[in-house]
Amino acid sequence: MPPANSRPHPLQLNGAGPRPAKVDTSYTWLAAYFMLNLSLTIYNKAILSTFKFGFPWTLTGIHTLCSGVGAYIMGRMGYFTPATLGEHENMVMLMFSFLYTMNIAISNVSLHEVSVAFHQVVRAMTPVFTIAISILFLGKRYTTLTYLSLLPLLLGVYMATVGDYSYTAMGFFLTVLGTVLAAVKTVVTNRIQMGRLQLHPLDLLLRMSPLAFVQTVIFSWMKGELDEVVSFCKTEMSASLIIALLVNGIIAFFLNFVSFTANKKTSALTMTVAANVKQVLSIVVAVTVFNTKIGFLNGLGIIMTLFGGACYSYVDFREKAQRMRPPTPAFPQVSSNNGPILTEKESEELQNIRISTQ
Repeated sequence: MPPANSRPHPLQLNGAGPRPAKVDTSYTWLAAYFMLNLSLTIYNKAILSTFKFGFPWTLTGIHTLCSGVGAYIMGRMGYFTPATLGEHENMVMLMFSFLYTMNIAISNVSLHEVSVAFHQVVRAMTPVFTIAISILFLGKRYTTLTYLSLLPLLLGVYMATVGDYSYTAMGFFLTVLGTVLAAVKTVVTNRIQMGRLQLHPLDLLLRMSPLAFVQTVIFSWMKGELDEVVSFCKTEMSASLIIALLVNGIIAFFLNFVSFTANKKTSALTMTVAANVKQVLSIVVAVTVFNTKIGFLNGLGIIMTLFGGACYSYVDFREKAQRMRPPTPAFPQVSSNNGPILTEKESEELQNIRISTQ
């Protein structure tokens, strides 16, 4: 029986320590990301339809608040050790939280200026912006197969969301700006966890969420939503709604944790591709759960998007396997039948002798 003061082992996400279990793979975290994302989408829809709780900024504030509290509890339980950051790193966290909040804000504002179909199609271009940012600022390079695997994915999202593509000039600008910010946020999330800071996903969530919560409350007040929420609470608030919002926040906490971890274990591009596939899976959920009607072209687009996601996954898996494959030595190691393998210096001298005698 373990000692009474024993604490749980910190989560090992950076390859240090013992070899991780087979369940701790990038594909497992991506599967959890899809499951939690779709669950939160359905739950948000249920809260909106059942309780008439139409306050998006307040709902986002609940998500960030629960994420901060959840990360704090996990830290107190010993699942991770918060890093010691300097003034510069804390400023990075502040800017990252502002980027997180602005991404939500611009997305919400642009939806009032463009149709939903147009908004979804432009947001589907996030992988393209992610590639451009990674090449320009991080010096990354992608293979031709990676580019080709994205084509059926982008075309599939276009077909799945085909509809009324109406927009204003300002709406077009805001939608494109929101898409660029979404790509920047995904790239920055990966760099914060994999670059010089090397932050644990829960540590990143602990530092980002309280700042984002304060910013969300400010945006809610500026939009006049905060006054509406106060009036709603005085007349419509109930115990069942409080429980529903709390469960919603808990799901959001786990989704944020899983999303950050999947980003760390995969790449920024993989996460934007996953977001596109999730967008189409949301349509599938709407059809099966909420009896939403779609046309033939929409259904064909769903199939093509899933096919494109599978193509990208295959290409990504194959390229990762090639990078992890050990290089083949120029000369095989020489060993004797009855003795140990020769040292590197002895083997090199023997090869030189062979070359000189040829």
